Amino acid sequence: MPNYRRRYCPGGTFFFSVMLAQQSGLNLLEHLHLLRISYSETLAENPFHTNAIVILPDHLHAVWTLPEGDADYSLRWRKIKGRFTRMIKHSGRLSDSALRRGERGIWQRRFWERHLTSETELRKHLAYCWSDPVRHGLVERAVDWTSSSLHREIRAGKIEPDWRPPRIEGTFGEREEDLELSAQRSA
Repeated sequence: MPNYRRRYCPGGTFFFSVMLAQQSGLNLLEHLHLLRISYSETLAENPFHTNAIVILPDHLHAVWTLPEGDADYSLRWRKIKGRFTRMIKHSGRLSDSALRRGERGIWQRRFWERHLTSETELRKHLAYCWSDPVRHGLVERAVDWTSSSLHREIRAGKIEPDWRPPRIEGTFGEREEDLELSAQRSA
């Protein structure tokens, strides 16, 4: 198992990829209202700023900035995932490991995060969030995906309505097979 250490930086800005468990069979878009409730209740208890978010069928990406002196993004994701899990009616097959841990098998146990330390990194990760539905072949234009904070930015006049994402290279916490499927769809 890799020796991975999370980077906790009070008041920092972070990019996240949060995935459903492969065997869950759920579609986040079908339960978007429950995810919104889970998110907003957690936000009320443990504030943070959502710079960007996009919800796809089996995962989501978000860019958050935490309050000064607060670095606990793990607590926030634990609460969001836990609330959503308690609200959802799911009867999928659970592994022995999930049963031992008292899990319901909806989310992957972990999430992927990256501490963003420059304006260039922030812009790159915002663009990645908003363009991910295009990369997965779900829409042709990012603006056509409704479950994205891109629309908030357009309404605020920060992004042009005809925004097109730049070409983005790098790793963003996506499953290898998802990236391969996206590449096949684009070819």
